[in-house]
Amino acid sequence: MPELPEVEVTRMGVTPYLLDQCVTGLVLRRDGLRWPFPANLAKLIVGEKVLGTGRRGKYLLILFSHGCVIIHLGMSGHIRMLPLATPAKQHDHVDIVLGQQMLRLTDPRRFGAVLWHSYENGPVGQHPLLCRLGVEPLESEFSGELLYQRSRGRSLAIKQMLLAGDVVVGVGNIYASESLFISGINPCTPAGKISLGQYKKVALAIQHVLSAAIAKGGSSLRDFVGVDGKTGYFQQNYFAYDRAGLPCLVCGSLIQQIKQGQRSTFYCVKCQNQPFE
Repeated sequence: MPELPEVEVTRMGVTPYLLDQCVTGLVLRRDGLRWPFPANLAKLIVGEKVLGTGRRGKYLLILFSHGCVIIHLGMSGHIRMLPLATPAKQHDHVDIVLGQQMLRLTDPRRFGAVLWHSYENGPVGQHPLLCRLGVEPLESEFSGELLYQRSRGRSLAIKQMLLAGDVVVGVGNIYASESLFISGINPCTPAGKISLGQYKKVALAIQHVLSAAIAKGGSSLRDFVGVDGKTGYFQQNYFAYDRAGLPCLVCGSLIQQIKQGQRSTFYCVKCQNQPFE
């Protein structure tokens, strides 16, 4: 699934093509993806100027004066900017046309979404899909202190807390595994038993891993490509994720793989064995 770095790479890639451009057309090749497309979306955005872009967690935002298009890439989606005459392929579901170019959403598994939020209903952060999300990990309000305070009394595993999205948003499976490796924290450790000092390490590791992934164009394990069609290459820097049975790059022990909440977790038993403080 495209995670925060992939969505941020996409946002940065499309912004120069969208900013201050007028939407001249909309092509919807299905009735919807995970949810139905807004019935009046063409009337809402065709003829309107794009004022900016944004991101909330794993949601890409295209901003207009009266509302916002909300896009989720689902499990395997990606966005590309293409010339207007580019033929559509099987899984190309949405084109937002801007003159002689278009933003095209491709989603083979159809778990993505294209939605609309009107500012008549308040800021976009009040949309039902966004209003309960946790803090952004690359913004100033995110810290080890916040993780520590929000984890008190919680018995679920630390990795599951990071994935839940109600404390911190956008730290998906790949980057949670990598951040916990760098922190030396076993992913099965109960969140409420991790100390403030350890959470400060976790917060710094999350910010480091996400920033490094964005700088390298994200991770391209399956379907994700950037706006220009190129793959990211952060996967070349993984310490733990998707390395089950391979030697740890730090200590040489074999990387282990377990299931947590139906998601694969990869970790090093030796390196991620900090005692509770």
